[in-house]
Amino acid sequence: MSDIRRRQFITLLGGAAVAWPLAARAQQGERVRRIGVLQSLIADDPEGQARLAVFAQGLQESGWIIGRNVRIDTRWTAGDDQQIRKYAAELVALVPDVILVVGAPGTGSLLQATRTVPIVFVNAVDPVGAGFVDSLARPGGNATGFMTAEYSISGKLLELLKEIAPRVTRVAVLRDSALAAGSGQLGAIQSVAPSFGVELRPIDVRDVGKMESAFAAFALSSNGGVIVTGSSLAVVHRDLIVKLAARHKLPAVYFQRVYVTDGGLISYGPDYTDQYRRAASYVDRILKGENPADLPVQAPTKYELVINLKTAKTLGLEMPATLLARADEVIE
Repeated sequence: MSDIRRRQFITLLGGAAVAWPLAARAQQGERVRRIGVLQSLIADDPEGQARLAVFAQGLQESGWIIGRNVRIDTRWTAGDDQQIRKYAAELVALVPDVILVVGAPGTGSLLQATRTVPIVFVNAVDPVGAGFVDSLARPGGNATGFMTAEYSISGKLLELLKEIAPRVTRVAVLRDSALAAGSGQLGAIQSVAPSFGVELRPIDVRDVGKMESAFAAFALSSNGGVIVTGSSLAVVHRDLIVKLAARHKLPAVYFQRVYVTDGGLISYGPDYTDQYRRAASYVDRILKGENPADLPVQAPTKYELVINLKTAKTLGLEMPATLLARADEVIE
């Protein structure tokens, strides 16, 4: 989606709640369906807005026009557990036709609040292990959606770090300690660390002050590198994390593209925005009468390797030609 079209959709989303009553009166014979959205970022995050714009575009391609035959109620949690529980209950109380939710914490809170309202999740790790669905092929309950990569992908992040910075022998692993996915991703990196001859130092992203001080302490010794694993809080604090890596001159590998477009060095992972596009098709099917219990949970279909050459130059790193050839996007 072009920047202009994205801005148009963002404007459309922002005005949806205001426009809805007027449009509904203008379309007396048409039933207005209600979609709840439980977002994991902060309300003014351009990345969160852009992803919602992609979702809105997907709905429009299926014939759903925000403000005419569908209304969207969005709540932004900033990855905060208390806000997640509060807004999950709030959205369920609105009795929407379907709820789109981002991430495992929000999905878990919604399933505690309702076992009847259809739920479509995106960016959830291990939905079977978390108890969200009975199986990927037959979810069986009121939730289905789109999972992120398996934990093993985190091991590839270490492989990538050693490829771009072979001298690294110490790696800080940023993860959310309160999430099962945080432990799972760390475990995947721990399982391959001995073969790469690196020592790991887990750093929690839940407390910003402690994260900063742990980062600074880690950077005091040489031959360090950083891996940022997937979590909502890591995305919420991404500007700080990218700045810390730059300040301490540490090569860092991230789990999604947005870090690299914001100045980070390199990322490898699923196309997270694509999940919103695909989620729109599931929301459409549910609004048209299909049961989430029968819609299989889908794994990512697109992975992307993104490299920021400007950041590499600042760090004095020369990217291998073979790696640049594999990249989906190179920022110069």
